[in-house]
Amino acid sequence: MPTPPTAALASHRTPLGPLTLAATDDALVLCAFDDREQAVNRITRGGLTAVEADAATPDQLRILREAARELDAYLEGRSRAFTVRLDLRLATPFSRTTVERLDGILPYGMTGTYAELAAALGRPRAARAVGTALGANPLCVVLPCHRVVGSGGRLTGYAGGVAAKQFLLDLESDRTAAPSL
Repeated sequence: MPTPPTAALASHRTPLGPLTLAATDDALVLCAFDDREQAVNRITRGGLTAVEADAATPDQLRILREAARELDAYLEGRSRAFTVRLDLRLATPFSRTTVERLDGILPYGMTGTYAELAAALGRPRAARAVGTALGANPLCVVLPCHRVVGSGGRLTGYAGGVAAKQFLLDLESDRTAAPSL
């Protein structure tokens, strides 16, 4: 039986707190607020074997470094988009469909509600399912689930916490303040 492909893990310090990154030889597969154990479990469920960064291939290291540089530029307000190659193999089919559409539906600086996103996906009664799908987003920050808010603009759950979500929304609206995490 062939060995499953690997995903190299690294922790990246950000103003939001540490983000766990994981990359295959081809793409970034994880950018999450997960701790190491959660990340390994998620990677394993996705059919990959997790390895530490010191066992990473040159291609995995290149992708991890590119993702870290782009995250830093984004979180410092120097960039509005990510170009690192992404792979959503760790997402469920509905989560994949939901997060793939985020940038097109909610561009930088815009917010929308779970109900509006559900309607845009052609599932107007699936606001809760959309919330669950976004909560499982394996590429937080990079695929901007933070742009989705509750009805009336309420800040609701976010994997990194509500303070992190507020920081990201403020960053995108040029009202950046230091997060109080």
